[in-house]
Amino acid sequence: MSDITQYNRLFWHSRRGMLELDLLLLPFLEEVYRDLPAEDQKRYEQLLTCEDTDMFEWFMQRSQPKDPELRRIVELIIKHAGPV
Repeated sequence: MSDITQYNRLFWHSRRGMLELDLLLLPFLEEVYRDLPAEDQKRYEQLLTCEDTDMFEWFMQRSQPKDPELRRIVELIIKHAGPV
């Protein structure tokens, strides 16, 4: 799969339909994803398979993913978003 095709696929999967998630995921994808190490890119792709309600809880820091791999990418996205 070409880089452009992969990026477009990720872009559409990052659009969740929940404004709060879109405001976190899309800027992260556009501004950070391409510069991430391959391991973190895989973590982002894994994150996109999670339920929206779980992601919302994680990003609002009401809970954390049990999986340390997911926890890392959630922390990177929160850090990128900056202070609330």
